[in-house]
Amino acid sequence: MTTDASAPAARRPGEQALTALGLGAPALDPADASAHSFPGGGRWRTEIPSCEGPEALAVVLKEASRLDVPIHRISQGSGVWMLTDAEITEMVEATAERDIELCLFTGPRGTWDIGGSVRSDSRGAGLRARGHDAVAGCVEDAVRATELGVKCLLVADEGVLWTLHRARENGIVPADTTLKVSALIGPVNPASYAVYERLGADSVNVPSDLTLDHLTEIRRVSAAPMDMYIEAPDDLGGYVRMYEVAELIRRGAPLYLKFGLSKAPGIYPWGTHLRDVTLDTARERVRRGRLALDLLSRHGADGDMAPLGSRLPGPLNRFPTTA
Repeated sequence: MTTDASAPAARRPGEQALTALGLGAPALDPADASAHSFPGGGRWRTEIPSCEGPEALAVVLKEASRLDVPIHRISQGSGVWMLTDAEITEMVEATAERDIELCLFTGPRGTWDIGGSVRSDSRGAGLRARGHDAVAGCVEDAVRATELGVKCLLVADEGVLWTLHRARENGIVPADTTLKVSALIGPVNPASYAVYERLGADSVNVPSDLTLDHLTEIRRVSAAPMDMYIEAPDDLGGYVRMYEVAELIRRGAPLYLKFGLSKAPGIYPWGTHLRDVTLDTARERVRRGRLALDLLSRHGADGDMAPLGSRLPGPLNRFPTTA
């Protein structure tokens, strides 16, 4: 589905006051706008990340109700293996009651295993799965999570992505499982973005330092949903792009607005020793979402949200999975 790029533009921050002072910005170029939207309508969805277990999930859901923050997806960062079956089942049931997609991270990652290169100045291969056994662990997590009802899996390795896409095509995991690429390996150019789409990605988390022009370049080659931290954690740069939300949507749709949190301690891998900070930051991420949505409302750009409960990406381009 496409949207009319010639529709009246939302008001830009400070536009009227600056124009009165002779400092008005040039008119927006309609050619910069994304021509894409989510299936079923809407150009943006919301995501609350770093929701590390049932207790944090309960805090997010309670705060979202209190602040009237609509949520399409809730994601977790520590990994499937950091949760018991009972905890996963509790999270699946709680999100299903509200028609929210639950996304859990798969398998071993290079930053936590014994490989030394990731601790070098170059950071080596980062989160990617080192060796056959790490890939196998990711697949094990994917099968376990989907058997417990999880419908979205977060991946940080191209080979794992392709393997899980093939598993989806072959019925090893359900066909409607969605695969989300982590910001920690997010592509930074249109060519690589298109490759992730073809490897099986249903949404791709790009780094939050991409420029508006970068988003337009990506949208000229791919309609795969994009995820972006509107506020990024410090280990991803700590960028805060609140005032750009309307323009990020205009350029990057279909776009997940991801409400992270800067100036907050890292909580991966999560455990009860990090309980207080995990719950406090979970609550604040929802509040950050309210702030971003308020900005959209004030600028007249809040009317194009995708329907709550929608989760699938629509038709995407894929590499053939058979020779």
